[in-house]
Amino acid sequence: MRSLVLTPKFKRAFRKFVKHNADLQQRIEETLQQMEIDVFAPSLGTHKLSGKLDGLQSCACGYDCRIIFSLEPDPDSNSEAIVLLDIGTHDEVY
Repeated sequence: MRSLVLTPKFKRAFRKFVKHNADLQQRIEETLQQMEIDVFAPSLGTHKLSGKLDGLQSCACGYDCRIIFSLEPDPDSNSEAIVLLDIGTHDEVY
């Protein structure tokens, strides 16, 4: 099981993104739980990014909601950590 690391930028983007939509917050939290269990679950649609976001990955948490993240080694647990970098609509994060 991988651990989630929330960057300050992700926290700000999350608060802004869910400000007016409680249903969206619930769906994102469920997606984050699924990411901890299996970040490559088919329902997440996880894929590698290219271009200016080369080396990062993205997954979907609903119709127009994307989470940008990277997989980094976690020396404390001798596994990988999911570093959450950004969240928003497709146009906001890409």
